[in-house]
Amino acid sequence: MAQTQSMIEPFVETQKREGVISYGLSSYGYDARVSDEFRLFTNVDSAVVDPKDFRAESFVTRTGPVAIIPPNSFALAHTVEYFRIPRDILVICLGKSTYARCGIIVNVTPLEPEWEGQVTIEISNTTPLPAKIYANEGICQFLFLQGSEPPETSYKDKAGKYMHQRGVALPRL
Repeated sequence: MAQTQSMIEPFVETQKREGVISYGLSSYGYDARVSDEFRLFTNVDSAVVDPKDFRAESFVTRTGPVAIIPPNSFALAHTVEYFRIPRDILVICLGKSTYARCGIIVNVTPLEPEWEGQVTIEISNTTPLPAKIYANEGICQFLFLQGSEPPETSYKDKAGKYMHQRGVALPRL
């Protein structure tokens, strides 16, 4: 358990469920919380989304206990928790069923061995209605897979561009 606690800060040892979307240690993973900082996608300038030339102006920042994601749109947010992934671990993320059953999809790319930081989360509202996201409550579940041996090259070895991120990290080339 001591190794797990140093991997995730702050670490919640038992799953919290009472009146909130659950978060904390679960049977085979960890349910992370979404922070209260949201970057909501907007199309005020009719911009083109270009991952090689991404414009920060495509988002408006909102902070608070709830975010409203417009219909058929998305937001970027980040976990409350800061993760430090060991060299022999790969982490996969899945959305919480409570949100998925409401048409809200969470996407996070795998956390590679020796990556660390707060995780940027993409939250898509696939419905034709506005959708509420609750800050400081569960948003996704991380599953930890241990390799039979460490990889030849870790994220740290590659000096990955998203290493040590805090807050929402926008696309970088």
